[in-house]
Amino acid sequence: MQGKRLKKSDMVKVISGKEKGKTGKILKTIRDKNQVVVEKLNIVKRHKKPDAKGKGGILEKEGPINASNVMFLCSKCDVGVRIGYKILEDGGKVRVCKKCQEILDS
Repeated sequence: MQGKRLKKSDMVKVISGKEKGKTGKILKTIRDKNQVVVEKLNIVKRHKKPDAKGKGGILEKEGPINASNVMFLCSKCDVGVRIGYKILEDGGKVRVCKKCQEILDS
């Protein structure tokens, strides 16, 4: 599953669907459904009933996108890339770009 490799605040590029080619930052990951919510992408409208204060109307917010439809955006390569893992000398595990071998975790 690709969704495990993506984390909140990662920059991603959409590779399929109506938002194809656009990039954005992950706001939220939904692991059990293998979905991510990307900032300012896949905008959906929700009709909200007025509450006691009278606030209601049509709200616009980001909808979830399947994690298989997005790729991590490597800052060095500047393209969508796959993510791999590497074990460091001190025993730590970090994510790496499969294309340029750049360490993605700081």
